[in-house]
Amino acid sequence: MQNSFNYRDKELFVEDVPVKEIIKFIGTPCYIYSFSALTRSFGLYKDAFSRINPLICFSVKANSNIAVLRAFAKLGAGFDIVSGGELYRVLKAGGEPRKIVFSGVGKTRDEMKEAITKNILFFNVESSEELETLSLVAKGLNKKARVAIRVNPDIDPKTHPYISTGLKKSKFGIEIDKALGVYKRASTLKSIDVVGIDAHIGSQIFDLKPFVESLRKLVQLAGTLKDNGIEIKYIDIGGGLGIRYEKEENPPNPKRFAEAIYNEIKDKPYRLIIEPGRSLVGNAGILVTRVIYLKEGEKKKFVIVDAAMNDLIRPAFYDSYHEVLPVTLTDGRNEVVDIVGPVCESGDFFAKDRRIKMVKRDDLLVIMSAGAYGFVMSSNYNTRPRIAEVIVKGSKYSIVRERERVRDLVRGESIPDFIK
Repeated sequence: MQNSFNYRDKELFVEDVPVKEIIKFIGTPCYIYSFSALTRSFGLYKDAFSRINPLICFSVKANSNIAVLRAFAKLGAGFDIVSGGELYRVLKAGGEPRKIVFSGVGKTRDEMKEAITKNILFFNVESSEELETLSLVAKGLNKKARVAIRVNPDIDPKTHPYISTGLKKSKFGIEIDKALGVYKRASTLKSIDVVGIDAHIGSQIFDLKPFVESLRKLVQLAGTLKDNGIEIKYIDIGGGLGIRYEKEENPPNPKRFAEAIYNEIKDKPYRLIIEPGRSLVGNAGILVTRVIYLKEGEKKKFVIVDAAMNDLIRPAFYDSYHEVLPVTLTDGRNEVVDIVGPVCESGDFFAKDRRIKMVKRDDLLVIMSAGAYGFVMSSNYNTRPRIAEVIVKGSKYSIVRERERVRDLVRGESIPDFIK
Protein backbone atom coordinates (compact mmCIF):
# COMPACT_ATOMS: atom_id res chain seq x y z
CA MET A 1 0.00 0.00 0.00
CA GLN A 2 1.20 3.51 -0.81
CA ASN A 3 2.56 5.67 2.03
CA SER A 4 -0.35 8.10 1.97
CA PHE A 5 -2.96 5.34 2.39
CA ASN A 6 -2.62 3.41 5.64
CA TYR A 7 -4.69 1.52 8.17
CA ARG A 8 -4.96 2.83 11.72
CA ASP A 9 -6.88 0.66 14.17
CA LYS A 10 -8.22 -1.30 11.20
CA GLU A 11 -9.63 1.84 9.50
CA LEU A 12 -8.20 3.15 6.22
CA PHE A 13 -6.84 6.70 6.29
CA VAL A 14 -5.82 9.03 3.48
CA GLU A 15 -2.99 10.95 5.09
CA ASP A 16 -4.57 11.95 8.45
CA VAL A 17 -8.22 11.68 7.42
CA PRO A 18 -10.34 8.51 7.83
CA VAL A 19 -11.92 7.46 4.54
CA LYS A 20 -15.19 6.91 6.41
CA GLU A 21 -15.26 10.56 7.44
CA ILE A 22 -14.98 11.70 3.83
CA ILE A 23 -17.61 9.23 2.65
CA LYS A 24 -20.02 10.28 5.39
CA PHE A 25 -19.79 13.81 3.98
CA ILE A 26 -19.60 13.21 0.23
CA GLY A 27 -21.09 9.73 -0.32
CA THR A 28 -20.04 7.04 -2.77
CA PRO A 29 -18.63 6.45 -5.23
CA CYS A 30 -15.87 9.08 -5.19
CA TYR A 31 -12.24 9.60 -6.05
CA ILE A 32 -9.84 10.67 -3.29
CA TYR A 33 -6.35 12.01 -3.98
CA SER A 34 -3.46 12.52 -1.58
CA PHE A 35 -1.67 15.85 -1.89
CA SER A 36 1.46 14.49 -0.22
CA ALA A 37 1.59 11.60 -2.69
CA LEU A 38 1.42 14.03 -5.61
CA THR A 39 4.19 16.23 -4.25
CA ARG A 40 6.33 13.26 -3.26
CA SER A 41 6.14 11.69 -6.73
CA PHE A 42 7.10 14.96 -8.41
CA GLY A 43 9.95 15.43 -5.94
CA LEU A 44 11.31 11.99 -6.79
CA TYR A 45 11.55 12.97 -10.45
CA LYS A 46 13.05 16.38 -9.69
CA ASP A 47 15.71 14.93 -7.40
CA ALA A 48 16.51 12.02 -9.69
CA PHE A 49 17.08 14.27 -12.73
CA SER A 50 18.73 17.16 -10.85
CA ARG A 51 22.07 16.75 -12.67
CA ILE A 52 20.52 17.65 -16.02
CA ASN A 53 17.59 19.80 -14.86
CA PRO A 54 14.98 18.76 -17.45
CA LEU A 55 11.61 20.40 -17.89
CA ILE A 56 9.21 17.95 -16.23
CA CYS A 57 5.90 18.28 -18.06
CA PHE A 58 3.02 16.49 -16.34
CA SER A 59 0.92 14.62 -18.89
CA VAL A 60 -2.47 16.21 -18.31
CA LYS A 61 -4.41 13.38 -19.92
CA ALA A 62 -3.60 11.21 -16.89
CA ASN A 63 -5.54 13.44 -14.48
CA SER A 64 -6.84 16.87 -15.46
CA ASN A 65 -8.51 18.05 -12.25
CA ILE A 66 -7.45 21.68 -11.82
CA ALA A 67 -6.54 21.11 -8.15
CA VAL A 68 -4.08 18.41 -9.22
CA LEU A 69 -2.74 20.66 -11.97
CA ARG A 70 -2.38 23.53 -9.52
CA ALA A 71 -0.38 21.32 -7.14
CA PHE A 72 2.09 20.51 -9.91
CA ALA A 73 2.21 24.10 -11.20
CA LYS A 74 3.24 25.30 -7.73
CA LEU A 75 6.06 22.75 -7.79
CA GLY A 76 7.37 24.23 -11.04
CA ALA A 77 6.04 21.60 -13.42
CA GLY A 78 5.40 22.10 -17.08
CA PHE A 79 2.51 20.40 -18.84
CA ASP A 80 2.01 18.11 -21.81
CA ILE A 81 -1.42 18.76 -23.33
CA VAL A 82 -3.37 17.16 -26.16
CA SER A 83 -6.37 19.47 -26.60
CA GLY A 84 -7.59 23.02 -26.33
CA GLY A 85 -9.60 21.95 -23.31
CA GLU A 86 -6.45 20.79 -21.54
CA LEU A 87 -4.77 24.09 -22.43
CA TYR A 88 -7.68 25.92 -20.80
CA ARG A 89 -7.43 23.76 -17.67
CA VAL A 90 -3.68 24.26 -17.30
CA LEU A 91 -3.96 28.02 -17.62
CA LYS A 92 -6.93 28.04 -15.24
CA ALA A 93 -4.75 26.19 -12.73
CA GLY A 94 -1.92 28.72 -13.05
CA GLY A 95 0.38 26.80 -15.36
CA GLU A 96 3.01 28.83 -17.21
CA PRO A 97 2.42 28.98 -20.99
CA ARG A 98 6.15 28.75 -21.73
CA LYS A 99 6.20 25.41 -19.93
CA ILE A 100 3.46 23.85 -22.09
CA VAL A 101 4.03 21.43 -24.98
CA PHE A 102 1.07 20.57 -27.22
CA SER A 103 0.96 16.96 -28.46
CA GLY A 104 -1.68 14.96 -30.33
CA VAL A 105 -2.35 13.90 -33.91
CA GLY A 106 -5.49 15.95 -34.54
CA LYS A 107 -4.99 19.54 -33.42
CA THR A 108 -7.60 21.87 -34.90
CA ARG A 109 -6.99 25.33 -36.31
CA ASP A 110 -8.80 26.90 -33.38
CA GLU A 111 -6.64 24.96 -30.91
CA MET A 112 -3.50 26.00 -32.76
CA LYS A 113 -4.59 29.63 -32.79
CA GLU A 114 -5.29 29.65 -29.06
CA ALA A 115 -2.00 27.95 -28.19
CA ILE A 116 0.05 30.30 -30.39
CA THR A 117 -1.73 33.31 -28.89
CA LYS A 118 -0.96 32.04 -25.38
CA ASN A 119 2.73 31.65 -26.38
CA ILE A 120 3.24 28.00 -25.41
CA LEU A 121 6.73 26.50 -25.49
CA PHE A 122 6.17 24.42 -28.63
CA PHE A 123 3.92 22.08 -30.59
CA ASN A 124 4.81 18.42 -31.07
CA VAL A 125 3.92 18.15 -34.75
CA GLU A 126 2.79 14.68 -35.84
CA SER A 127 2.29 14.92 -39.62
CA SER A 128 3.28 16.93 -42.68
CA GLU A 129 -0.28 18.23 -43.12
CA GLU A 130 -0.36 19.40 -39.52
CA LEU A 131 2.92 21.27 -40.10
CA GLU A 132 1.51 23.07 -43.14
CA THR A 133 -1.71 23.95 -41.31
CA LEU A 134 0.17 25.24 -38.28
CA SER A 135 2.31 27.41 -40.55
CA LEU A 136 -0.78 28.97 -42.13
CA VAL A 137 -2.41 29.59 -38.75
CA ALA A 138 0.75 31.22 -37.38
CA LYS A 139 1.11 33.34 -40.54
CA GLY A 140 -2.47 34.55 -40.14
CA LEU A 141 -1.60 35.70 -36.62
CA ASN A 142 1.64 37.31 -37.82
CA LYS A 143 3.50 35.10 -35.35
CA LYS A 144 5.89 32.16 -35.38
CA ALA A 145 4.93 28.74 -34.03
CA ARG A 146 7.71 26.86 -32.26
CA VAL A 147 7.71 23.16 -33.16
CA ALA A 148 9.29 19.83 -32.40
CA ILE A 149 8.63 17.01 -34.84
CA ARG A 150 7.31 13.88 -33.18
CA VAL A 151 9.17 10.96 -34.67
CA ASN A 152 8.20 7.32 -34.50
CA PRO A 153 11.35 5.38 -33.56
CA ASP A 154 9.76 1.96 -34.23
CA ILE A 155 10.52 0.59 -30.77
CA ASP A 156 8.45 -2.04 -29.00
CA PRO A 157 8.06 -1.02 -25.33
CA LYS A 158 6.57 -4.42 -24.38
CA THR A 159 3.35 -3.02 -22.96
CA HIS A 160 -0.39 -3.31 -23.70
CA PRO A 161 -0.96 -2.80 -27.46
CA TYR A 162 -3.50 -0.03 -26.78
CA ILE A 163 -0.84 2.05 -25.02
CA SER A 164 2.10 1.21 -27.27
CA THR A 165 2.69 4.30 -29.39
CA GLY A 166 6.17 4.00 -30.89
CA LEU A 167 5.75 1.26 -33.51
CA LYS A 168 5.50 1.79 -37.27
CA LYS A 169 1.86 0.75 -37.25
CA SER A 170 0.99 3.42 -34.67
CA LYS A 171 -1.01 6.52 -35.64
CA PHE A 172 1.47 8.67 -33.73
CA GLY A 173 4.46 10.53 -35.09
CA ILE A 174 6.43 10.48 -38.35
CA GLU A 175 8.63 7.53 -39.28
CA ILE A 176 12.13 8.40 -38.14
CA ASP A 177 13.64 7.60 -41.53
CA LYS A 178 11.34 10.21 -43.11
CA ALA A 179 11.88 12.87 -40.44
CA LEU A 180 14.77 14.68 -42.13
CA GLY A 181 12.58 15.60 -45.09
CA VAL A 182 9.89 16.99 -42.80
CA TYR A 183 12.48 18.98 -40.84
CA LYS A 184 13.91 20.41 -44.07
CA ARG A 185 10.44 21.50 -45.13
CA ALA A 186 9.74 23.00 -41.69
CA SER A 187 12.98 25.01 -41.85
CA THR A 188 11.77 26.73 -45.04
CA LEU A 189 8.48 27.92 -43.51
CA LYS A 190 8.78 31.51 -42.32
CA SER A 191 6.09 31.11 -39.67
CA ILE A 192 7.69 28.01 -38.14
CA ASP A 193 10.57 27.95 -35.67
CA VAL A 194 12.08 24.46 -35.40
CA VAL A 195 13.23 23.94 -31.80
CA GLY A 196 13.11 20.25 -30.95
CA ILE A 197 12.61 16.53 -31.48
CA ASP A 198 9.91 14.51 -29.72
CA ALA A 199 9.12 10.83 -29.26
CA HIS A 200 6.76 8.89 -27.03
CA ILE A 201 6.93 5.11 -27.17
CA GLY A 202 4.09 4.07 -24.87
CA SER A 203 2.81 3.81 -21.33
CA GLN A 204 3.15 1.52 -18.29
CA ILE A 205 6.67 0.51 -19.33
CA PHE A 206 8.88 -1.46 -16.91
CA ASP A 207 11.98 -2.04 -19.06
CA LEU A 208 14.31 0.97 -19.36
CA LYS A 209 16.03 -0.34 -22.50
CA PRO A 210 13.34 0.98 -24.90
CA PHE A 211 13.70 4.48 -23.41
CA VAL A 212 17.46 4.38 -23.89
CA GLU A 213 17.16 3.02 -27.42
CA SER A 214 14.65 5.72 -28.31
CA LEU A 215 16.83 8.51 -26.89
CA ARG A 216 19.85 7.25 -28.80
CA LYS A 217 17.87 7.46 -32.03
CA LEU A 218 16.74 11.00 -31.19
CA VAL A 219 20.29 12.14 -30.41
CA GLN A 220 21.47 10.59 -33.67
CA LEU A 221 18.72 12.41 -35.55
CA ALA A 222 19.70 15.68 -33.87
CA GLY A 223 23.24 15.19 -35.18
CA THR A 224 21.93 14.55 -38.68
CA LEU A 225 19.83 17.71 -38.46
CA LYS A 226 22.87 19.73 -37.40
CA ASP A 227 24.82 18.38 -40.37
CA ASN A 228 21.97 19.73 -42.51
CA GLY A 229 22.02 23.17 -40.93
CA ILE A 230 19.11 22.60 -38.55
CA GLU A 231 19.99 23.06 -34.87
CA ILE A 232 17.52 22.12 -32.15
CA LYS A 233 17.31 23.08 -28.47
CA TYR A 234 15.05 20.42 -26.97
CA ILE A 235 14.79 16.65 -26.97
CA ASP A 236 11.45 15.46 -25.61
CA ILE A 237 11.50 11.75 -24.67
CA GLY A 238 7.86 11.61 -23.59
CA GLY A 239 6.74 9.62 -20.58
CA GLY A 240 5.51 6.11 -19.95
CA LEU A 241 7.31 4.88 -16.83
CA GLY A 242 5.19 2.16 -15.22
CA ILE A 243 3.76 1.99 -11.71
CA ARG A 244 2.91 -0.86 -9.36
CA TYR A 245 -0.69 -2.06 -9.63
CA GLU A 246 -0.03 -5.56 -8.31
CA LYS A 247 2.17 -6.40 -5.33
CA GLU A 248 4.42 -8.58 -7.48
CA GLU A 249 5.18 -5.79 -9.96
CA ASN A 250 8.51 -4.02 -9.61
CA PRO A 251 8.66 -0.97 -11.89
CA PRO A 252 11.87 1.06 -12.09
CA ASN A 253 11.88 4.18 -9.95
CA PRO A 254 12.70 7.67 -11.31
CA LYS A 255 16.27 7.41 -9.99
CA ARG A 256 17.05 4.35 -12.11
CA PHE A 257 15.27 5.96 -15.04
CA ALA A 258 17.32 9.15 -14.66
CA GLU A 259 20.61 7.25 -14.43
CA ALA A 260 19.89 5.42 -17.67
CA ILE A 261 18.92 8.63 -19.45
CA TYR A 262 21.79 10.68 -18.00
CA ASN A 263 24.42 8.51 -19.60
CA GLU A 264 22.94 9.22 -23.03
CA ILE A 265 22.42 12.99 -22.70
CA LYS A 266 25.02 14.24 -20.18
CA ASP A 267 27.44 15.74 -22.72
CA LYS A 268 24.84 16.85 -25.25
CA PRO A 269 23.77 20.50 -25.78
CA TYR A 270 20.03 19.83 -25.53
CA ARG A 271 17.47 20.62 -22.84
CA LEU A 272 15.70 17.39 -21.95
CA ILE A 273 11.93 17.30 -21.60
CA ILE A 274 10.14 14.41 -19.92
CA GLU A 275 6.38 13.90 -19.75
CA PRO A 276 5.46 11.66 -16.79
CA GLY A 277 1.77 11.13 -16.19
CA ARG A 278 0.71 7.86 -14.60
CA SER A 279 3.91 7.68 -12.52
CA LEU A 280 3.07 11.03 -10.90
CA VAL A 281 -0.61 10.46 -10.11
CA GLY A 282 -1.48 6.76 -10.47
CA ASN A 283 -0.74 5.72 -6.92
CA ALA A 284 -1.87 9.05 -5.47
CA GLY A 285 -5.57 8.31 -5.92
CA ILE A 286 -8.20 5.78 -4.90
CA LEU A 287 -11.80 5.08 -5.87
CA VAL A 288 -14.13 4.40 -2.95
CA THR A 289 -17.29 2.39 -3.58
CA ARG A 290 -20.06 0.81 -1.51
CA VAL A 291 -21.35 -2.75 -1.66
CA ILE A 292 -25.02 -2.61 -2.63
CA TYR A 293 -25.84 -6.30 -3.21
CA LEU A 294 -24.38 -9.78 -2.91
CA LYS A 295 -25.46 -12.26 -5.54
CA GLU A 296 -24.81 -16.01 -5.48
CA GLY A 297 -24.77 -17.62 -8.92
CA GLU A 298 -24.45 -21.29 -9.75
CA LYS A 299 -20.77 -20.90 -10.63
CA LYS A 300 -19.81 -17.52 -9.17
CA LYS A 301 -20.46 -15.13 -6.34
CA PHE A 302 -20.84 -11.49 -7.26
CA VAL A 303 -20.20 -8.42 -5.15
CA ILE A 304 -22.21 -5.63 -6.75
CA VAL A 305 -20.93 -2.14 -5.94
CA ASP A 306 -22.18 1.35 -6.72
CA ALA A 307 -19.17 2.32 -8.84
CA ALA A 308 -19.11 1.11 -12.43
CA MET A 309 -17.09 0.95 -15.64
CA ASN A 310 -18.24 4.45 -16.52
CA ASP A 311 -16.38 5.66 -13.40
CA LEU A 312 -13.19 3.61 -13.92
CA ILE A 313 -12.95 1.94 -17.30
CA ARG A 314 -9.42 0.53 -17.11
CA PRO A 315 -10.43 -3.02 -16.06
CA ALA A 316 -13.02 -3.23 -18.83
CA PHE A 317 -10.86 -1.51 -21.45
CA TYR A 318 -7.46 -3.06 -20.76
CA ASP A 319 -8.41 -6.02 -18.55
CA SER A 320 -6.15 -4.28 -16.06
CA TYR A 321 -5.60 -5.18 -12.43
CA HIS A 322 -6.43 -2.91 -9.50
CA GLU A 323 -6.02 -4.02 -5.91
CA VAL A 324 -9.32 -3.95 -3.99
CA LEU A 325 -9.21 -3.40 -0.23
CA PRO A 326 -11.78 -2.92 2.52
CA VAL A 327 -12.09 0.45 4.24
CA THR A 328 -12.46 -1.47 7.52
CA LEU A 329 -10.35 -4.55 8.16
CA THR A 330 -12.23 -7.59 9.46
CA ASP A 331 -11.39 -11.12 10.54
CA GLY A 332 -13.88 -12.72 8.18
CA ARG A 333 -13.10 -15.71 6.00
CA ASN A 334 -11.79 -15.37 2.46
CA GLU A 335 -14.02 -15.90 -0.54
CA VAL A 336 -13.54 -15.77 -4.29
CA VAL A 337 -15.81 -13.25 -6.02
CA ASP A 338 -16.32 -11.06 -9.04
CA ILE A 339 -16.60 -7.40 -8.08
CA VAL A 340 -18.95 -5.78 -10.56
CA GLY A 341 -20.88 -2.57 -11.11
CA PRO A 342 -24.50 -1.76 -12.04
CA VAL A 343 -23.90 -0.88 -15.72
CA CYS A 344 -25.59 -3.17 -18.24
CA GLU A 345 -22.43 -4.57 -19.79
CA SER A 346 -20.66 -7.85 -19.09
CA GLY A 347 -17.44 -5.84 -19.14
CA ASP A 348 -18.57 -3.83 -16.11
CA PHE A 349 -16.20 -5.30 -13.55
CA PHE A 350 -13.34 -4.25 -11.28
CA ALA A 351 -12.05 -7.71 -10.39
CA LYS A 352 -12.72 -11.27 -11.51
CA ASP A 353 -12.17 -14.39 -9.43
CA ARG A 354 -10.59 -12.21 -6.75
CA ARG A 355 -9.95 -13.62 -3.26
CA ILE A 356 -11.08 -11.07 -0.67
CA LYS A 357 -12.35 -11.02 2.91
CA MET A 358 -16.07 -11.72 3.07
CA VAL A 359 -18.09 -8.53 2.71
CA LYS A 360 -21.70 -7.59 3.36
CA ARG A 361 -24.12 -5.02 2.09
CA ASP A 362 -23.09 -1.38 2.78
CA ASP A 363 -19.43 -2.26 3.33
CA LEU A 364 -16.98 0.19 1.76
CA LEU A 365 -14.30 -0.98 -0.65
CA VAL A 366 -11.35 0.88 -2.09
CA ILE A 367 -10.01 0.42 -5.60
CA MET A 368 -6.33 1.30 -5.38
CA SER A 369 -4.03 3.01 -7.88
CA ALA A 370 -6.90 4.91 -9.47
CA GLY A 371 -5.30 8.35 -9.70
CA ALA A 372 -4.39 8.03 -13.39
CA TYR A 373 -6.82 7.46 -16.25
CA GLY A 374 -9.70 7.26 -13.79
CA PHE A 375 -12.03 10.22 -13.75
CA VAL A 376 -10.55 11.59 -16.99
CA MET A 377 -11.86 8.54 -18.87
CA SER A 378 -15.22 8.46 -17.11
CA SER A 379 -18.51 8.92 -18.93
CA ASN A 380 -22.25 9.26 -18.41
CA TYR A 381 -23.04 5.85 -19.89
CA ASN A 382 -26.41 4.52 -18.68
CA THR A 383 -27.15 8.17 -17.75
CA ARG A 384 -25.01 7.88 -14.65
CA PRO A 385 -23.81 11.19 -13.18
CA ARG A 386 -20.03 11.48 -12.95
CA ILE A 387 -18.75 11.15 -9.43
CA ALA A 388 -17.09 13.55 -6.99
CA GLU A 389 -13.37 14.12 -6.53
CA VAL A 390 -11.73 14.98 -3.21
CA ILE A 391 -8.17 15.97 -2.31
CA VAL A 392 -6.62 15.47 1.12
CA LYS A 393 -3.72 17.38 2.63
CA GLY A 394 -2.76 16.31 6.12
CA SER A 395 -5.87 16.54 8.30
CA LYS A 396 -7.80 18.66 5.79
CA TYR A 397 -9.83 17.64 2.78
CA SER A 398 -11.83 19.43 0.13
CA ILE A 399 -14.20 18.53 -2.68
CA VAL A 400 -12.43 19.52 -5.88
CA ARG A 401 -15.22 18.37 -8.18
CA GLU A 402 -18.84 18.17 -7.13
CA ARG A 403 -20.87 15.10 -7.94
CA GLU A 404 -23.01 15.62 -11.03
CA ARG A 405 -26.78 15.58 -10.69
CA VAL A 406 -29.20 14.01 -13.14
CA ARG A 407 -30.40 17.43 -14.26
CA ASP A 408 -26.80 18.29 -15.19
CA LEU A 409 -26.92 15.47 -17.75
CA VAL A 410 -29.71 17.01 -19.84
CA ARG A 411 -28.33 20.55 -19.81
CA GLY A 412 -28.11 21.69 -23.41
CA GLU A 413 -30.60 19.12 -24.68
CA SER A 414 -34.00 20.07 -26.06
CA ILE A 415 -37.03 18.53 -27.73
CA PRO A 416 -37.74 20.10 -31.15
CA ASP A 417 -41.23 21.39 -31.97
CA PHE A 418 -41.79 18.75 -34.65
CA ILE A 419 -41.52 16.04 -31.96
CA LYS A 420 -43.50 17.92 -29.33
